[in-house]
Amino acid sequence: MIRCLAIDDEILALDLLEDNIRKVPFLELVQKCRSALEAMEILRKEEIDLIFLDIQMPDISGIQFLKSLRRKPLVIFTTAYEKYALTGYELDVIDYLLKPFSFDRFLKAVNKAQDFLGLRDRLPASQGPAADPARNFIFVKSDYKLVKINLADILYVEGLKDYVKIFAGERPVITLMSMKAIEEILPAPAFIRVHRSFIVNIRKILFIERGHIKVGSREIPISMHYREAFFNRINTNKTHE
Repeated sequence: MIRCLAIDDEILALDLLEDNIRKVPFLELVQKCRSALEAMEILRKEEIDLIFLDIQMPDISGIQFLKSLRRKPLVIFTTAYEKYALTGYELDVIDYLLKPFSFDRFLKAVNKAQDFLGLRDRLPASQGPAADPARNFIFVKSDYKLVKINLADILYVEGLKDYVKIFAGERPVITLMSMKAIEEILPAPAFIRVHRSFIVNIRKILFIERGHIKVGSREIPISMHYREAFFNRINTNKTHE
């Protein structure tokens, strides 16, 4: 069961959400809230998997509320305004329901949440998806879906503030993740950080010249902070070959 919280300052909107939730066998409505402040109290007491969240509400908006959460359940925005769609993407919400929405559209959104939770629960929780030696791929969230990336296809990873850009296959994949987090997921000794903003796949290096690494068509700098660890790693690999 997916435990849900519905947050909206309009009673009719909450009643519609409750009706839709009760029609779906794998959803359980824990509570309806008419404000973000009320929802904060519920989140302190209850385990919530999915929040249906209105945006324009008094006192604290849905966006302000979501930004304030340390541990974020999955979120589906429910709003009458299209202009917040980009903000929803930046906040990594699972879907964006534009009022008035049909039950079919609601069902599509919650099926997406169910798929995401199912995949997340099947990944190793403590070590990260790539820590298992038998696993040769990772899943990352991008554009409201989980994208599978084969480790052997990854050339390098570039950090972009709160995002990372994974260069693998035909098109790079952008996901909301820190460099530290992706570094912990990618397995050593194949992947190594060479710069504050770059992690490279050692197997994909074409050559090293004047403090730069050539990977694919990109020249990547080796910073002084990571230089010693990098050359120790490739020298170790060389002795084992």
